[in-house]
Amino acid sequence: MKRFSSKNNFLYLLILAFIFLSSCGLVISGEIPKFVEKLSAVAEEPKKFPPIPVLSGSSSFPVISAEGVFAVDLGSGVPLYEKDPDSPLLPASTTKIITALVAMDYFNLDSVLTIPREVVVDGQKMGLIPGEQMKVENILYGLLVYSANDAAETLAFNYPGGYNSFVLAMNDKAKSLSMDNSHFANPVGLDEDMQRSTARDLVRASEVAMRNPEFAKIVGTKQITITDVSGKNVYNLTNINELLGSVPGVMGVKTGWTENARENLVTYIERDGHKIMIAVLGSQDRFGETKELIDWIFANYKWQEVNPGN
Repeated sequence: MKRFSSKNNFLYLLILAFIFLSSCGLVISGEIPKFVEKLSAVAEEPKKFPPIPVLSGSSSFPVISAEGVFAVDLGSGVPLYEKDPDSPLLPASTTKIITALVAMDYFNLDSVLTIPREVVVDGQKMGLIPGEQMKVENILYGLLVYSANDAAETLAFNYPGGYNSFVLAMNDKAKSLSMDNSHFANPVGLDEDMQRSTARDLVRASEVAMRNPEFAKIVGTKQITITDVSGKNVYNLTNINELLGSVPGVMGVKTGWTENARENLVTYIERDGHKIMIAVLGSQDRFGETKELIDWIFANYKWQEVNPGN
């Protein structure tokens, strides 16, 4: 007796289920031929797998000063370069990736926030004026394009429960993203004992963030002029990321720097149909080393199609 293949068994069971539903009056009998035709197409359609990056056997790995590095092919999930990717390090302003995700989870982009008096921060800032009002979308531009610390604190102080509740939400967000080696003590990225992340964790967060079209649009903006609600206060913002617009395929994501953290950079690249995410933490030359990694990856990896029948 001829035995059914697993594919034929699957089709046979689906047809039996359809006949049962038809007998119950849940489907229109005239649609049976079309339904069977669709089932046959599904059964015959081969499963598609993303191409796999394969490293040339003759290539040598670049020497990178950064303390933590993780580069991954997002299509396949295959790591392309690693250097202590799970070592907890000071994230500096790459923290603002999580700050933005928490803010975008709660606030509508067209919501208007008031700059609170409590916003008094060191480091990079737009110069927001206490009492002025600004749309959340424009505050996010300040946060992600110009890496403004006062933008980060404005979002935190306007969150339900205030600043401390916002920081708790940041850690809840990190946990939900399986950022197992990260913890945040402030939304800005200022160095604190409990402010830690890793190259792998930041790649994970950035991959999720870049699925949000608004986030991707903002971090891909080279320069923009925004205003408060009144239109009287004008802010000209230039992206700190030097690779944006100068290295083909770079579309964001976020810079970071403090004296103790050194230079940090998370970068998303789309080139030749491939999507790559790279995180470099504790570098002496974040832009130069990230560009070196990008050039090395595309020069030494070849993407091969996967045949599920082999």
